[in-house]
Amino acid sequence: MKILIVEDEKDIGLFLKLSLEKAGFNIDYTESGERGSFLAKTNDYDLIILDLNIPDKGGYEICRDIRTDGKEMPIIILTVESEIESKVQLLDLGADDYLTKPFSVPELLARIKSLLRRPKKLLNNTISFVGFELNTQKQVVIKDKKEIYLTRKEFILLEYLLLNRGRIISRGELVDHVWDQEANIFSNTIETHILNLRKKIGKKNNKTIIKTYSGRGYGII
Repeated sequence: MKILIVEDEKDIGLFLKLSLEKAGFNIDYTESGERGSFLAKTNDYDLIILDLNIPDKGGYEICRDIRTDGKEMPIIILTVESEIESKVQLLDLGADDYLTKPFSVPELLARIKSLLRRPKKLLNNTISFVGFELNTQKQVVIKDKKEIYLTRKEFILLEYLLLNRGRIISRGELVDHVWDQEANIFSNTIETHILNLRKKIGKKNNKTIIKTYSGRGYGII
């Protein structure tokens, strides 16, 4: 997972870069707003962390440029309390979340993981497939007009598989997006959750919906 950090305070920027790299992320870092805007528009980042108050090109302008260019990756704004009037103002910029300085690295990591799990381009907060429907806002699954109970982890796993329908997803990718970085991908945790999901969502034309590809991963094809 690749993240861009745009932070003009070098001590903070380098600390964040090191902390997120230790958490397993691939990081690009710049102190320049102009450079940050260029990198954001010319690279495919999974998420951007953007300081609001950057001298050469402010966070407001960078955020606006990113969205105007059609980029839809999540953006977390870093701000001091006096710089922002309301959360609505930040959302109007096109940001997805914000953190007020000072903040802790665990808090930032929690926000990052939450945003990276968020589905993209969903109509009415639903994903439909072979007779069942996921409501991502309410986090429920409906099949044949009946609600299917899924644990939170099962829901996130099914959501990610559906959002990436048509391709094989490796165990490592599932760990990055569904489990914490500390998860042991050599354990049977993933297999157990896949098995439980198969039992709960049933089959399509007597065929398993979630397929296993030996040595490669899983997928809904």
